[in-house]
Amino acid sequence: MSSANEIVPVEVFAGTQWEAALVKSLLENAEIEAFLKDEIRGTTMPWQVTPAGICAVKVVVSSVDLETARQVVDEFEANRKQ
Repeated sequence: MSSANEIVPVEVFAGTQWEAALVKSLLENAEIEAFLKDEIRGTTMPWQVTPAGICAVKVVVSSVDLETARQVVDEFEANRKQ
């Protein structure tokens, strides 16, 4: 059972290796520590990470930074659609 105040890693974005690295860089510019999950396997063997190999590389942040990280990711998504 986890407590409400427990600090845990949270996935905030999933995409290609290039997209995930860009989001990680944006988060770091906002002073949020982030890391890429499945960076190598998601690039070389994406079908082993996710069904059909779609969005195989994940960006993970601390639950402490979740609110700010979601704002950064939302802004990235909005700019990408333009």
